[in-house]
Formats: sequence, C-alpha cells, structure tokens
Amino acid sequence: MNDLFGAPKPKRQEQARDDAPREAGYSAKDIEVLEGLEPVRRRPGMYIGGTDEAALHHLAAEIIDNAMDEAVAGHASFIEVSLEEGDFLTVRDNGRGIPVDPHPKFKPLSALEVILTTLHSGGKFSDKVYETSGGLHGVGSSVVNALSAVLEVEVARERVLWKQSYARGKPVTKLENAGPVQNRRGTSIRFRPDPEIFGALHFVPARLYRMCRSKAYLFRGVQIRWSCAPALLGPKDETPAEAVLHFPGGLRDSLEADIGTSGRVIPLWAGEADFPAANGTRAGRAEWAVAWLEGGEGFVHSYCNTVPTSQGGTHEAGFRSALLKGLRAWGEHRGNRRAAQVTAEDLLAGMAAKLSVFVRDPQFQGQTKEKLTSPEAARLVEAALRDRFDHFLAGDPAQADNLLAFAIERAEERLRRRELKDTPRKSATRRLRLPGKLADCTVEDAARTELFLVEGDSAGGSAKQARDRSIQAVLPLRGKILNVASASTEKLRQNQELKDLIEALGCGVGERFDRTRLRYGRVIIMTDADVDGAHIASLLMTFFYRELPELVRHGHVYLAQPPLYRLTQGAKSIYAMDDTDRERKARLFKASSKIEVSRFKGLGEMPPSALKETTMDPTKRVLLKVVAAPEERAQTSELVESLMGRKPELRFQFIQEHARSVVDLDI
Repeated sequence: MNDLFGAPKPKRQEQARDDAPREAGYSAKDIEVLEGLEPVRRRPGMYIGGTDEAALHHLAAEIIDNAMDEAVAGHASFIEVSLEEGDFLTVRDNGRGIPVDPHPKFKPLSALEVILTTLHSGGKFSDKVYETSGGLHGVGSSVVNALSAVLEVEVARERVLWKQSYARGKPVTKLENAGPVQNRRGTSIRFRPDPEIFGALHFVPARLYRMCRSKAYLFRGVQIRWSCAPALLGPKDETPAEAVLHFPGGLRDSLEADIGTSGRVIPLWAGEADFPAANGTRAGRAEWAVAWLEGGEGFVHSYCNTVPTSQGGTHEAGFRSALLKGLRAWGEHRGNRRAAQVTAEDLLAGMAAKLSVFVRDPQFQGQTKEKLTSPEAARLVEAALRDRFDHFLAGDPAQADNLLAFAIERAEERLRRRELKDTPRKSATRRLRLPGKLADCTVEDAARTELFLVEGDSAGGSAKQARDRSIQAVLPLRGKILNVASASTEKLRQNQELKDLIEALGCGVGERFDRTRLRYGRVIIMTDADVDGAHIASLLMTFFYRELPELVRHGHVYLAQPPLYRLTQGAKSIYAMDDTDRERKARLFKASSKIEVSRFKGLGEMPPSALKETTMDPTKRVLLKVVAAPEERAQTSELVESLMGRKPELRFQFIQEHARSVVDLDI
C-alpha cells in the first residue's frame, strides 16, 4: 500500500495495526440467535404493535379471526366466545379442526404443535385450504401462544378429541388422545395473556363484545355465541352476559345501527358483488353500505377478510374512486358542468360507509393488519362497485340529482375557503363570499365589531334582520356542533361547522393562533332560551375553552340573554327571562285586566324587532362574559372534563351529587 505521495508504507506500521487491540465489549459471543417464539416475547411490539390495551385485545382478534376463516370458508356455522374470571378467553368453532397428524417435515411433532410453536407456519399461505383468510395459523396463533401465560387447545376431528397445554409458548403436555366424542368437531382455544408482558391489563368485556358483534355483521352466515362471567360486568356495564349474534342483513344492519335516525341526503345504498378472476374463478368479493348524512360526522369503516383496517388501504382507494367517477359521470350525463369540480373530499364529507372485502393472499402493512396494501384490491373494488353505483344512480334520477347537488355544495364551500384563506375582510364595496352562511359587517375595526353565533337558518334569518349591519355579523350554525372534549383530533379537523367558525374568526387555532388577527372584538353565543339552547351554548363554550382559550382569557366570548316570555296587557309589553322572572313581572301589570303570555319557541320565532330590542341592541341588551379564572384553572378543567369529556360515568356521578339542588325541573 502506498501513501499519498506514492511511497510504500513501512511494514512495521502494518504489523502494528494487525496487533491493535479489538473493540472492547463487542465480539462474536455478543451476537444472540433467538429461536422458536423467543423473538415474540422479547419484542412483542413487532408482532402485535405494543403491550397496551389495544395489543392485548389483538390477541383475541387473532384467535377469533382464525375461527371466522373456517366460517367464511363454509366449514363452521357458529363460533363461541367466552370470557371467564381470571382473564381466560375461550374461542371455539365447529369447523374442521386444526390437523393433529404428524407433520411430514417436523416429525414426530404434530401439525398442531408446529402451528402453535413455529412462526410462519399454517394452512393459509396458499389457496388450497382457504380461498380467503384473515388470520394465519402459525403467525396469529403462535404469537398468541408465545404471549400467553397459559394456552389450552382442544381439537375434535373424526369423532376423536385431542388436547394439549402450553405455557409461554412452550408445550407442557404432549398431544393427548382424550377419547371418542360424538356430535362435536372443530377447534377450541382457551388462553390467558401473560402478566409478564401486559402487566395489570385485562380483557374488557365491552370491547370483546363489540369485536364479536362486528364479526357477525361482516359475515351474515355465522352465528357468534357470546358469554361473559357476570362478575366481570360492572353495574353500569351495558354488555350482556350472554348473547347470540347473527345479522342476516350484514353491513346494512350494521350501518343502520350506527347512524340511527340521522337525516339522510338519499336512501341508504347497500350491495355486494363478486370479483371476477382471469381464469374464470372467483377472486373474492365485496360488500358495502353507504349513507350520506345531512349533518354530523361521516366515517368509513373498512375490513379485509373480516379484519378491521382502521388505517384504510387500497380497497378504500378503489371504493372512493368508484363513487367519485360514478357521480361525475352522472353529472356529465345530466349536463351539469359543476360536477367536474367535485373531489373525493367533497363526496366523502358527511358520508357514513362500511366496506368489507374478501381477497386472496391479502398484503397488510405490519403484523397488526391495520392497512391493506394489496395493489390489485383497488382495481377489483373499483370495478365491482362502479357498475352497480351507475345502476343505482340511474334507477332513481331524483335521488341521484340530490346527491350530486349535495357534493357540489361541498365543492363550492371548499373552493370558497381556499379563496378566502388568510384573506382580510374587504370593504362593503369589495366584499368576498364568506365561509358558510356568514353575514358579515362592514366596519373593519375589530374592536367595534361583534359576531353572533346562532342555531340554524331560522334564527339566523331573524338575527340578520335585527342586527346593526355596520358592526354586527351573524353566523348560523347547523344544529349542535361537535363536542370537542370527547372527539378525536381527526374528527375535530374534519368538522365543517367548526372549520367555518374558525375561518370566520380569522385568528387561526393551535400553533397558527394569532389573536391580533381576530376579526371581531366580541364573539356572542346566542341560542334559544331552553334546554337545547343551553346544550348548544355549552358545546360552544367547551370549544372556545379547549381550542381557543386565549379568547376566553382576554374577554372576547359572551353569552346573549334572550327572553323566554313576552307579557302583554293592552299596549304594554314586558319580556321575562324565565318562569321566576315571569311571575315577578306579572305583578307589574294591573290586576283588573287579563295578561297575555307568549312563550317563544326559539329565536327564529321572535320578530326581528323584538330580538333587536331584547337581545342585540347594545343599549338595551344584557350580555354575560365567559371567564375562566386563572386561580381556578384546575377546577374548571376538571369540571369541563366531568361534564363534557369521554367518560359518561363522571357525568352520572355529577348528577347524583347535585340532584338535590334541582328546584324546578321543566320536562
């Protein structure tokens, strides 16, 4: 070897380098080779996503999925899922049963023991045994076995019962012939998750029951028999101790149960279709149920081979593409040029849908199977749905036009928001179209202006007529807004009503919040003077407290005080806020003449002149400022969480503690 100038280096330097000491503490003896199921116990997160509650219940899902595969393949008609005291879960089916004969490659081990102790073994890597499958014996079952303190398996095949027990992935008994059995077949697996892996976590009956219910919806041919030890159910737990889950309507029944009586743009659309394969055999199938809702949050719940894909995937992409292309084609057929501006975002807004596909050899992102990545799934789903969606639209042109108008409205709102993003309010002569149904004011000085938040178009119409157009703006909100204290970040981000409100305020939210850009000095919540109005006001105050706390701290948020009654005697009229105020003010009239009492059903029922005089005129109205005292921050936060948070038991506790303080309950 030569140095930089071409001269050979002395040999003694090379010898010195050869004799240099090795890196301390790192040699061949430090390289570990994990065998069997030891990698699963060392790194469970690589196989089930972690060691939290979701991962714990993933163990149950893996075993139930294996039983579901037998049902979907036509070999099992029922599945029994039983949760016992001591955190034992038993899943039994009446399918063919896991093979128990010696495995040809691993003799004398049985196929059952190979499946439960060896990763990447099973009968689902080809389509010879299962046309489609969600679980994988040897991936799912072996991982569950590795992470269970105890696992007991029984297999009934050819009228013979076989038994074997395991502990932390290792067999503690040999495969035993337990004798002949009559009228029984299939596999039963009873296991208890290992506390060394999951700590103090336990199975949650409600979560397991929802899982079973979801599986029964996904395959209408199966009956799932649920049971749970009564001692595991709390006094407030609505989970039944026993139930037989069977839904002949499939996903239609499931979606109907989820959305209830919510208003719909068009009737619910549901169907199913097989996927044609190149060789003439079926490549799988799809089932779907879709509804577009007038209000509220939309969602898409998708599944592949009965496995929930919470992060979507290629099957959802094909689903969206089929709907979008179909609706655009309908718009073109009707000569509506605006249909071309509709995007998937516009069509999916307010859409509640469930999609279930069965495909051969599905490819998932990660062991927890939360996202389908099979490239062909997008093509298969789009081809299956597109033709049927076209027929659905053509079969009822009036409803198809309603859906198209709904999507176009969403598209125009989206384009307006893009146009108005970060744009300051223009003068009256250069006014832009504003977010939602905002009727803006003309004065640009934020310190002098007010924004009234009202419920619905009816109240909005009265408020717009009663306002001072120069300094008062009105934004009608559609019904009850999202409860931000119990909603996910994703739901908050997608909620259209809150998007319009944030855009109207102009100050941004979160990291983009800038109070100097607030477009109104006062934000006034003006709702009906009844229980529903109080609820809406509570939801709005929760939004400001959680998402825009600086507006509360600096005194920008107010509550209007509209009257509930009007008392009239001759030419004299007096307004009363509530029942107590009505009785007090009735004494101000002459006792000799009759008093006419009118109860306002809502702000929309009030004449604009009355609304202005009582609630909107700055010289006559009463406003309540919404404040959050810094010294009571902890108490305020606790109260908001108790009354508006995700735990209904806290609200129930609050009601119990304060029930005696209710003096007059108007039902």
